[in-house]
Amino acid sequence: MLEYAKTILEKVSFDRSLFEKELRKAIKSLIPKEIHALRSWCYERFGDTHHSSLNKCFAMLPG
Repeated sequence: MLEYAKTILEKVSFDRSLFEKELRKAIKSLIPKEIHALRSWCYERFGDTHHSSLNKCFAMLPG
C-alpha cells in the first residue's frame, strides 16, 4: 500500500487540494511503520511545494 500511495501522490501533486485529500486517505490506510516512511518520503519529495499541506496532514500523528 505504501508504494501505491506514493504513486498516487506523485500523480496528484499538481493540485494542492487533491494532494491533501489523497494524503489523508493514504494515512488512514497505512500501518504506523508505513506512515512514518510516507512522512519522511513526502517531506523529502514535496517539502518545497506542499509543506503546509504536509504539516496539516501529519500534525495529528505522534512523532
